[in-house]
Amino acid sequence: MTTRISSRSTATVAGLVAALVLGIGLGAAAFSVLDDDGTTVIREVTVTSSAQTSETGRSTSGVYDRVSKGVVEISATSSDPFGGRSASAQGSGFVFDDAGHVVTNQHVVADADSYRVSLWDGTVYEAKLVGTDPSTDLAVLQIDAPRSALEPLVLGDSSAVSVGDPVLALGSPFGLEGTLTQGIVSALNRQMRAPNRYTITDTIQTDAAINHGNSGGPLLDTLGRVIGVNTQIESESGGSDGVGFAIPSNTVGSIVSQLVSSGTVEHAYLGITMVAVPDGVAVTQVRPGTPAEKASLEAATGSKVEDGEEIPTGGDLIIAFDGAKVATPADLQAAVDGRRPGDTVELTILRNGKRVTVPVTLSKRP
Repeated sequence: MTTRISSRSTATVAGLVAALVLGIGLGAAAFSVLDDDGTTVIREVTVTSSAQTSETGRSTSGVYDRVSKGVVEISATSSDPFGGRSASAQGSGFVFDDAGHVVTNQHVVADADSYRVSLWDGTVYEAKLVGTDPSTDLAVLQIDAPRSALEPLVLGDSSAVSVGDPVLALGSPFGLEGTLTQGIVSALNRQMRAPNRYTITDTIQTDAAINHGNSGGPLLDTLGRVIGVNTQIESESGGSDGVGFAIPSNTVGSIVSQLVSSGTVEHAYLGITMVAVPDGVAVTQVRPGTPAEKASLEAATGSKVEDGEEIPTGGDLIIAFDGAKVATPADLQAAVDGRRPGDTVELTILRNGKRVTVPVTLSKRP
């Protein structure tokens, strides 16, 4: 049972970012970050309103008015069992359904043992953790709030998103709840490293400003539909450099539905490492005890240099998955991700110059 808290606490955050980082706010301090040389740089954040009209004829302020009540601020606290100082993290999220389920990032709630969700009107609720999936960096919390206080957001179809589409990011960067930023989809089919070091495929890249504390908040289209969950930024400065990444909504819908129903997610697993080559995907390692080993897939035994690039030789080259062409490791990963443990699939491979079809029964990802 969750508990309603009548008071409202606002978190401010500090962070350190280099390369691809998890866009989470940690601690409770002024809006500052540390440069590489240890110098503290104060970052002043100004929130401005806009009535700019999108291509659809709907104003960004109109979208904000419609969806902002469904976006929440999340604080997660981990206590020290030895009586020391507790650690806290701050992020964003959004209401998923009328039952009080809230979507956020796994890295926002990781290692915490208590959670608070702040709604649009400042009401704060204790939340329980329903489940997490480190492989996609998604998590679900639940609050015991009346339905009248909940404004669930609608998931859009991320497969219909195109480069150049206008998008809006909504969340609580630096603890500043209800902050709206605007941009476009700047690229598609990017890959991110999940908290457990697996690859998240087909992510959406945007130039909408995403900062510490935006993690878990929605990336929206101009109809106010969620097309992604903001997760990471690429930055050398510690702030938004105009390169942010979001987990696509089609992945969100699949993973969150499983977490809501069972609290867990099972991912299919093949068990190889691989690299892209001109004709497909070369197997560079077959891990022991995996479906790939049981199917007798063969790893490369050597290499050669072509056009200045090292190409594996002597092993299997995967060119199709259940009849669908495989051109890159991302293609193969996405194909495996679309299946369940226990599914049997057919891999079409080139082995010693001959085309071979190999059945493989996928297992559960360790």
